[in-house]
Amino acid sequence: MTSERDDFVNSDLEVIKAHYAASDRGDLPGMLAPLAADVAWTEMAGFPYAGTYIGPESVRDNVFGRLAAEWDDYTATVAEVIGLGGGVVIGIGAYSGTFRATGNAMSARFVHVWRLAAGRVHQFEQFTDTALVQTAMRP
Repeated sequence: MTSERDDFVNSDLEVIKAHYAASDRGDLPGMLAPLAADVAWTEMAGFPYAGTYIGPESVRDNVFGRLAAEWDDYTATVAEVIGLGGGVVIGIGAYSGTFRATGNAMSARFVHVWRLAAGRVHQFEQFTDTALVQTAMRP
């Protein structure tokens, strides 16, 4: 028998797993689907797209659009998705890709912290080795 808490954790996990599955398919609408209208999406300081973007359109334009335009074969490969309860989900994995302007490839581990309420992502925060990404962008 599952508790109400377990149901929420499982639901939150499924929402984030669906986002990562959409990313694997290159399905941008599917990636944006769980984002709340006021989502606060934070890319880590030192990352090339650093900042906090509010709303799905801002995330699309300032993060996913730039990644698609500037990188070849950019992927976020997720190794583990962990539900902590209280609407918090952690994704652990690695980014990889080749920066078009330099032809340099990179691979950098990441941790994503997702905060959800009622099945919608309200906050996202990225942690990664920004130096590895920056090195690939330098000639």
